[in-house]
Amino acid sequence: MKQKQAVSGRQAGARMAAACVIVLGLAGGNAAIAANETLAAFYKNQVDPHFALVHAGVDAQAKQMGVSVTHYAPTRPNDLGEQLSELEDVSVKKPSAVLFMGVNPRGVVPEIEKLNSIGIPIVNYNDRVAGGKFASVVVADDFDLGHDVATYLFKSMGGKGNVVILEGVKGSTTSDERMRGFKKALEEFPGVHLLASQPANYQRLQALQVTENLIQSNPKIDGVLAAADVMAMGAIEALEAAGRKDTKVVGIGGVPESVKAIKDGRLLATAEFNGFKMGCIATMAAVRTLRHESVPSTLLIKGIVIDKTNYAPFELPGDQRQCPKWDNVVSN
Repeated sequence: MKQKQAVSGRQAGARMAAACVIVLGLAGGNAAIAANETLAAFYKNQVDPHFALVHAGVDAQAKQMGVSVTHYAPTRPNDLGEQLSELEDVSVKKPSAVLFMGVNPRGVVPEIEKLNSIGIPIVNYNDRVAGGKFASVVVADDFDLGHDVATYLFKSMGGKGNVVILEGVKGSTTSDERMRGFKKALEEFPGVHLLASQPANYQRLQALQVTENLIQSNPKIDGVLAAADVMAMGAIEALEAAGRKDTKVVGIGGVPESVKAIKDGRLLATAEFNGFKMGCIATMAAVRTLRHESVPSTLLIKGIVIDKTNYAPFELPGDQRQCPKWDNVVSN
């Protein structure tokens, strides 16, 4: 049996409990509605700061709309078995709606279909799931994020040199699409040579260890393409420890730590994968579905390349950010 604990929005931004119940304050006319509206929000792990931002976005929008949220994240990062158990728990508790991202796009499908069969609306966010029915899908254009940040790196290298890639979780839609973007950019820059491409599974320690091994086997690495900021930061630690501070590193995310690294000159750039905004929009979509308001079948969140010229707005921690307005979301 999972233990659940109440946490504040600020604490949730720092760490996520495996399944923590947050009953958010109700105000005015929302109270009657919210008494019957509950959300279950899923994340892939408790260690990636991107998911802390998603969590903060869900909390902020849920509070604004007057609904309560139960948060679920595996205690073992990206653990399919644990996430399946969490889905079983949700199918018994029957929340009003579910916000879902899967640690494995195919492995979760049977449990998603079970939720479909009992009539619980689901918003799929962050990573596309390979099957099931969804009220809306809220995702970024991961191909463009990968292509744009790789292009930025290659241009900064003068269109030539040696690079390595740190992949996410093989088979996940985010990693696969970002890899497609990286490889498309490599085709466009024939002077850039790919030395190696290895998974670090969206984990900092693995990225550090993989980069250490790549440093030992490759005397000259001009650039590192990391499929997420958390891996970019691990790579930077390994490079700095080896005295390879001239190697340029880019990531995907825009979490506060990586933005500070850009400000400090340690990280060249990152592509904006706005977890806070994603959490806000997915929550809006779920609650609008419950209230029989129109919701697009797909909401694609665009991102920019964040560098030393434009990083300032991304320095704010999640609990100090504001969710976008729905009209602005659907008009973009």
